[in-house]
Amino acid sequence: MPPRLTNTFKAAPEAIKAMMAVEASIRASGLEYSLLELVKMRASQINGCAFCIHMHATDARAHGETEMRLYMLNAWRESTLYNARERAALAWTEALTRVAETGAPDADYDLVKAVFTESEQVNLTLAIGSINLWNRLQIGFRAAHPVDAAR
Repeated sequence: MPPRLTNTFKAAPEAIKAMMAVEASIRASGLEYSLLELVKMRASQINGCAFCIHMHATDARAHGETEMRLYMLNAWRESTLYNARERAALAWTEALTRVAETGAPDADYDLVKAVFTESEQVNLTLAIGSINLWNRLQIGFRAAHPVDAAR
């Protein structure tokens, strides 16, 4: 599929700068880099955003994430590879990414509340909202993921 728009940054620079500022704030919040990348990967899997899956798998690997944890992410509930914070964040990611279906259940929020401070809860929720917006930009404008020479 050909891209519908080739450069969202050029088309709406102020809006994209604002999104980048939100991203910078989330990165500076103290949440673990690996946790944020898992959240971004999981939301992108749910939304079917190949561009974002490629980007965040590449970023996660560059920062030391294991291939196996990335492979198993789609089945994280059945895996012992993720700690309590990651499991809570992934449950919250799924609940908020599918909010029309889930209504953000108390059970998922209770998991988050048990292992994240209030500040971390807000920043985690911002990260989830942000990746969902990025997914919609990339899918909506049909951004193609890079194709590695090794394919």
